Amino acid sequence: MSVSYSLYDKNGGKVARKLLILQLLTFVLLSAAFGLKSLLWSTSALMGGMAAWLPNALFMLYAWRHQAQTTVSGRVAWSFAIGEALKVLVTITLLVMALGLFKAAFTPLGLAYLTVLITQIVAPAVLNRS
Repeated sequence: MSVSYSLYDKNGGKVARKLLILQLLTFVLLSAAFGLKSLLWSTSALMGGMAAWLPNALFMLYAWRHQAQTTVSGRVAWSFAIGEALKVLVTITLLVMALGLFKAAFTPLGLAYLTVLITQIVAPAVLNRS
């Protein structure tokens, strides 16, 4: 079963896709707002949002890929643990690259990162009501 097919066979896939789109819109709009201050702040916010959004997107693709396979009960927990570990490693790598390599401003980077995380927590409750 392909990833694109599994997006439509469960309601969870549709909600997850809506959540990813909402998170993407959140940090892109926040980055545009920080662009009123300076280009550095705008790109820093973009990098902070990407540091939170990209690992979520990769984790959801990983979960959708493994959703199609028949699983043994113990494999579900291991699959989730491996996905979360990869998500944390990608997040740390992106934040270190943004701060160390690209010299991003900490304030917009942190605010965008936290905004995407808050969106991840609050949005499912809002999306499930509609």
